[in-house]
Amino acid sequence: MSAEDGILTRQGGMWPELEKAENLARGAALKWASGIFYHPDQLERLGQYRKRETQRTSSVQSRLKSAVQSYLEGVATGLGQLKASLDDVRAVRRTLVDVCEDWQKKLNGFEGLGHLRSLVSDHVQLATAVHNLQHVFSVPEDVRETRQLIEERRLLDAHAKLMEMEGWRDNILQQLHHAGRQDTEGERIVLSYFAVVGQLNEELAKELWDVVGSGLALVKQDPSLFVSAIRIIEREEEMDMAAADSQSQHAFLPPGRPKNLRQTFFKVIEQCTRAQFRARQTDTKGPGLASHLAALHNNILSDLKVVKHLMVQCCPPHYNILQTYVLLHHSCLSGHLQDIISWDLEKSEIYTVLNWIRHIYHSHPKMLAHPDLSPDVDIVSPGPLISQDALEQLQNKYVGAVRVAVSDWMQKALEAEVNDWYREEEPESDHEGYYHSSLPVIVTQMLEENVQVAMVISDSLRDQMVTMALQELESFLCRFREAVISYGKERQKPSQPKYYLLYLLADVNNCIAIRRCIQWLQQQGNQGSHGDGCNKLPQPIDTALDRAMKKGCRLLIDEMLSELQPHFLQLWSTSWFCGSDIIDSICTVMETHCGHFGHIREPIFQFMLSEGLRLVIIDYVRTLVLRKIVCKNPTERERLSDRMARDAEKLHKLFCNLGLEEPDRLTSVISSVSELVKLKDTSLLSLEVSCLVANYPDISDEHVSALLDIRGDVSKDVRGTVLEMLEQSSQPAPEDYQPIFSEILVPTPVLPFCLPAVKCG
Repeated sequence: MSAEDGILTRQGGMWPELEKAENLARGAALKWASGIFYHPDQLERLGQYRKRETQRTSSVQSRLKSAVQSYLEGVATGLGQLKASLDDVRAVRRTLVDVCEDWQKKLNGFEGLGHLRSLVSDHVQLATAVHNLQHVFSVPEDVRETRQLIEERRLLDAHAKLMEMEGWRDNILQQLHHAGRQDTEGERIVLSYFAVVGQLNEELAKELWDVVGSGLALVKQDPSLFVSAIRIIEREEEMDMAAADSQSQHAFLPPGRPKNLRQTFFKVIEQCTRAQFRARQTDTKGPGLASHLAALHNNILSDLKVVKHLMVQCCPPHYNILQTYVLLHHSCLSGHLQDIISWDLEKSEIYTVLNWIRHIYHSHPKMLAHPDLSPDVDIVSPGPLISQDALEQLQNKYVGAVRVAVSDWMQKALEAEVNDWYREEEPESDHEGYYHSSLPVIVTQMLEENVQVAMVISDSLRDQMVTMALQELESFLCRFREAVISYGKERQKPSQPKYYLLYLLADVNNCIAIRRCIQWLQQQGNQGSHGDGCNKLPQPIDTALDRAMKKGCRLLIDEMLSELQPHFLQLWSTSWFCGSDIIDSICTVMETHCGHFGHIREPIFQFMLSEGLRLVIIDYVRTLVLRKIVCKNPTERERLSDRMARDAEKLHKLFCNLGLEEPDRLTSVISSVSELVKLKDTSLLSLEVSCLVANYPDISDEHVSALLDIRGDVSKDVRGTVLEMLEQSSQPAPEDYQPIFSEILVPTPVLPFCLPAVKCG
């Protein structure tokens, strides 16, 4: 089959690709022809189209024939080259067969070369021994000289001798290694012969580390010896680097390498520094702690000065010897302080440690921040002496110790204060006549001193101390209130304290003074939190102070009320209706007691006047309700109303003279009740009661019903209308409202007994 036939057919048929291409060409030609000859006038140009397509077809066929011819020529050339290559491969194969036959014939001749190799190795060993014979014989003498130089501390000369002997040994071992005789009897003999060199190394290293360990002293006396030690260390470091290079190139590492003397140098310095710290840890517990820390401070500063001014000049710059000593001292000191804070320290000792950690070590001009050290010492990189958790635990421990001391001190001060209440002497008073005692001064001074001392350490400790002080002060105020309550009970005993009222006045003034202390403490706490409400007391301690102070105030007012009680029993009596001066007697007693209240500082004095007047008015109205007075006619209602109005006016005038601000807020209660009683038109009672409810939202329907009973002319329907209106117009009391009627208990009316009477058997 020809090539052309192979292209056109495949298994007796046309190739699918060729058939597809021919169909596409025919379709394209048909489409083109149909487009060209669509119009009849284009048939005239048929000859031109045939000629042009004939030329195009001839051009394509000529190009195709040229390409096929070029392809066939290339194939022929390739076949010729493949045939030549096949001939060359066959020739090489025949040559290799001849070589293998020759090699097999001469194989027995190479077996004698092993003996020759052994002879060459022995020759190399003998040549090495002969070459180093002189050095080998001089080793004992050099060893003696080196040992003598070490004893005389001529370290550089001793090291030079030692390096020379090590060089001989290493040279011999390297030659043996290159000859391929390592781990042989010859190498073991060499190592055994030069074993004394290893001993000299140990002796020199011992002397070297003794010099390094006493470096701080040597640089002050004879720095040349320390410099010699540094030069030896640097020489050995260079030899370690050379040995490492030799190992990478020749796979040979001399025995004893690397020595790493520079690394050992820093370890020796660390060991000596820690040993010095252990030697200085004497008399550290108890009172000697402060002096111990001061001694550590002086010793560390002295050592660092020696390092900076002397040792730095003896060491290469890359040693960074000053910062190294700083870090070593820092590490040793940190461990030592961890041991110290684990002891059962007292309050003063904890403060000494905190102050030393916070202020003296890092930033004190006589420590790391010393002018001779600060330019070259990085005081930040060592970090804190103790961790933040350990520091917080130490601060908590200090606050706990102060808390115990403060609590004990406050308790003793309170006991002394209570004992003073029973003295046969008046309490102290200042130039303005206000009674007081030394208790606020003691408490304030004690707390403020502890807060100010804590402020020196840190803001966080100050905040902890302020919190502790407020908590202890709250507990103290609770105990103080209990003591005041117990003191009030003594009034009921026959052997009552002589100056009972005066000491109660002093107690109230003491609470006012303690309030100023609390405000100062809160202001200090707000400095840490940047608060702006420094006069706003924290709720728990405010409550405790208010309860303690108001308890003393209430005992003073109770004393006044107990004296007024007989006069209140005469109210609403016939003599009172007839114009008796009962209210004048009440005003006289109140004026006397309010004169005592004048020894109390503002604003509590205003509170005492207001509270005293409020309680008197409550008793006044309570007496009116409990007496169950019933007016029989308008004349009696008018007389009762006028009498109550005059009483209210006298009370108002009295308290205005005493200095109470706006007393009419309280005396108007009596006036409002008098107006309710005086009202002539009962149809206006709802309006009057609504005004009463608006001014006094704590009034109840029982109170209104009792007041209506006093009138004696209120019908059932009017009463129901008023009470219904009261229920609808009830409203919550404002926050600053002072309760009046809620403290007046109206007795429950007695229900009629409805069971029929039965004769007794």
